[in-house]
Amino acid sequence: MSDVPGLDRAGLTRWLERAHPELTAGPLTATLLAGGRSNLTYRVDGARLPLVVRRPPLGHVLSSAHDMRREHRVISALETSTVPVPHAVDVVDDTETREVTGTVFLVMQHVSGSVLARPELNQDWTPGGLHGLSLHLAEVLADLHSVDPGSVGLAGFGRPDGYLARQLRTWRRQYDASRSRELPALDTLQDRLGALLPEQNPRAAVVHGDYRLDNVIVDGPPDAPRVAAVVDWEMATLGDPLVDLGMLGMYWEFAELTGGAGPAVGAVVPGAGYPGLDELVDAYAARAGVATPDLSWYRAFATYKLAVILEGIHYRFRAGETVGDGFDGIGDLVAPLAEDGLARTAPRRS
Repeated sequence: MSDVPGLDRAGLTRWLERAHPELTAGPLTATLLAGGRSNLTYRVDGARLPLVVRRPPLGHVLSSAHDMRREHRVISALETSTVPVPHAVDVVDDTETREVTGTVFLVMQHVSGSVLARPELNQDWTPGGLHGLSLHLAEVLADLHSVDPGSVGLAGFGRPDGYLARQLRTWRRQYDASRSRELPALDTLQDRLGALLPEQNPRAAVVHGDYRLDNVIVDGPPDAPRVAAVVDWEMATLGDPLVDLGMLGMYWEFAELTGGAGPAVGAVVPGAGYPGLDELVDAYAARAGVATPDLSWYRAFATYKLAVILEGIHYRFRAGETVGDGFDGIGDLVAPLAEDGLARTAPRRS
């Protein structure tokens, strides 16, 4: 059997035997997991327990958006908190030896459960179960934002002061690195977000950076599923927690935003049992013990950030540097996202 793209199974077997002999049981097999259009994620079997390997995407890589060391550090720290995360096994720099991936890669224990990434996956759960899961998703986010960074070894994980301004500069650089066509709405949104930058939020927190339903693993009975683990932490830092809430809100209404088109609609669709965003935000606020926030700027920033990410994926797709199916329509989502962000930041009429 040939290796899956981006991962040498024989090299991984040799590395595991050398670095973690306690996990060695024989030759390894690897499967590229469905879902995720950025970092590549593989399920690995044949060790003493199922593992997961993550590595940056092939080809054109925006370094700060695919940081395996950052992901390893944060999930290792949060294992001592109430936030459910996978157990981190190791993080390895393979850029010189090129034995396994030729990149920095992360190894974690596999967490049993499902990822609700598509509407058809909702059929495994009852409407009441999905409603309760949604509120739990919001409460887990509130729990994350309530973690004292210093108590889990993350005091120096980021710089909350000036976080939003730095975020805009970072994503501007990411956008510039992926430019291959004219996108006037996205350029205008970028400028408007800078002009309307909110004041510093005094409630600094560990921020996931891409918090949404299909970045958690769900497990439990059909009528009472729960969040078993939060994954995809490579953009985590210390900053304004409302950025996570804005991102969750944007994805929650993504089907409406895109008209149900494209390959990234997600599982949150009308009629499945999911509550409205207002109920989700109220559940978060109640758990966090804060007032229900105004998310207008944060929702617009979420659409901008996702548009830049998708434009990067579109760039790699055009260069033939993506793995898997479903990338041909990614670029079509960028303009609608930018237009939505502009609508959310438009001057309000009196």
